[in-house]
Amino acid sequence: MKDKVILAYSGGLDTSIIVTWLKENYDVEVIAVCGDVGQEDDMNEIKEKAIMTGASKVYVEDLKEEFVTDYLFKAIKSGAVYEEKYLLGTSYARPLIAKRLVEIAHKEGAKYICHGCTGKGNDQVRFEVGIASIDPEIKIIAPWRIWDIKSREDAIDYAEKKGIKITVTKEKIYSMDRNLWHVSHEGGDLEELTNEHKTDMYLMVTPPEKAKDEPTYVEIYFEQGIPKKVDGKELPPVELVKTLNKIAGENGVGIADIVENRLVGMKSRGVYETPGGTLLLAAHREIEQAVLDKQTYHYKQLIAQKYAELVYDGVWFSTIREALDAFIDKTQEQVTGTVKMKLYKGNVMPAGVDTPYALYDKGISSFGASELYSHKDSAGFINLFGLPYRIKAMKEKNIKEGK
Repeated sequence: MKDKVILAYSGGLDTSIIVTWLKENYDVEVIAVCGDVGQEDDMNEIKEKAIMTGASKVYVEDLKEEFVTDYLFKAIKSGAVYEEKYLLGTSYARPLIAKRLVEIAHKEGAKYICHGCTGKGNDQVRFEVGIASIDPEIKIIAPWRIWDIKSREDAIDYAEKKGIKITVTKEKIYSMDRNLWHVSHEGGDLEELTNEHKTDMYLMVTPPEKAKDEPTYVEIYFEQGIPKKVDGKELPPVELVKTLNKIAGENGVGIADIVENRLVGMKSRGVYETPGGTLLLAAHREIEQAVLDKQTYHYKQLIAQKYAELVYDGVWFSTIREALDAFIDKTQEQVTGTVKMKLYKGNVMPAGVDTPYALYDKGISSFGASELYSHKDSAGFINLFGLPYRIKAMKEKNIKEGK
C-alpha cells in the first residue's frame, strides 16, 4: 500500500503543480485538502482541478465560522496589529488550516503533510510549527525547499509544460492570499520600493479616490468585546464580517502598504486589504478607551503588540498565547455597548460611544467644579508627582555652583 500525503491545497500556482510533482517524485497517494476560510473560490472547480492533476481524493472543509469565532474574534478582542499596519489575515488562518490538516491525516492514516510555502516565507513556519504542536510525529514535505524550481516564473513554465491550468501569468505575477478577513498582495512590481502600488489590484476595497462622495455611518454593538450587531441587527459571525467588509470596502477603508520584518530574517513588502477588520478594530478601540481604566488599557496595548508577534510568528498553539487570551478576556468583561463610526474615502472616525460601563463622567471631567474633584487638590498632587524631578534639578544646581 502506498504512503499517503495530505496536501494543503488552494488550487493556486504552487499547489497546482505540487500534485503533479509529488506523483512524479514519490510513490505516494496524494490527498488534497482545501480549507474554505472565505477565499470565495469555486470549490467545485478546485476539487475537479485537484483530481485532474493527480489527487486521489479531495477534502473541501468549510472552516469559515470557526475562523471567525475562534480566531478573528480573538483578533478583535486583543487589538493585535503587527508593526502598526498588518491585521494578520493570513497569520490567523494558518493555525486553523494546520489543525484540520492534522485531523485529516489522522483520519486517513497519512504519515506526511505537504505544503506549497516558499523557503523565504512566514507560512512555512506557521504550518510546520502548528502541525508539530498538535502531532510531532507527522513528517513534512516542502517542495520549495527541495525541487529545482527557483522562481514563480519557473513554476509557470512547469505548469505550462505539464498542461496544468493556472490563472497567474508572468505579466501579472502577484502572490495573493484571500480569506474572510483580508486579501494580501506580494511580489511583482511591489518588490521595488520606489513603486507606488497599483490600485487596480484591489479585490475588496474601492480605491479611496473612487469611493462615494458622502460619508457612511455605521453602528456596531459589542458584547464583552465581541461584535454582535450592525446597525441594530444581530448577525451570525460570518455574515457580520462579510457585511462590514462591504460597508468599509465601498468607502475605501482598509488598505495597508507595509515593508514588514518577516520571521525568517528579511524584510518584505506587502499590500493588504482588510476593510471590515480595520473598521472593527477601530470601533473596538473606541469602546475600550471609554471602559478600561488607565493601567489596564496601557498594559493591554503592550499585550496587543506581543499577541501580534506571536500570531505572526506562528506560535498559536502555545501556553503564552492561551495565557494572554485569559488576560484579554478579563479586560473584555465590560467592553459592551454600541459604537458609531463615520467612514469617508478611506478614513474611519468615531461618531459616538454608548455604553453603561464608561468610566468617563461628564460631571468630573468638565471644567466646572464637582464633589469628587477640587481644583485645589491638584497643587499638592503636582508637588508630590514632580518631587523627583525637582530634587534632581536642585542637586544639579548645587553641583554646578560648587555647593
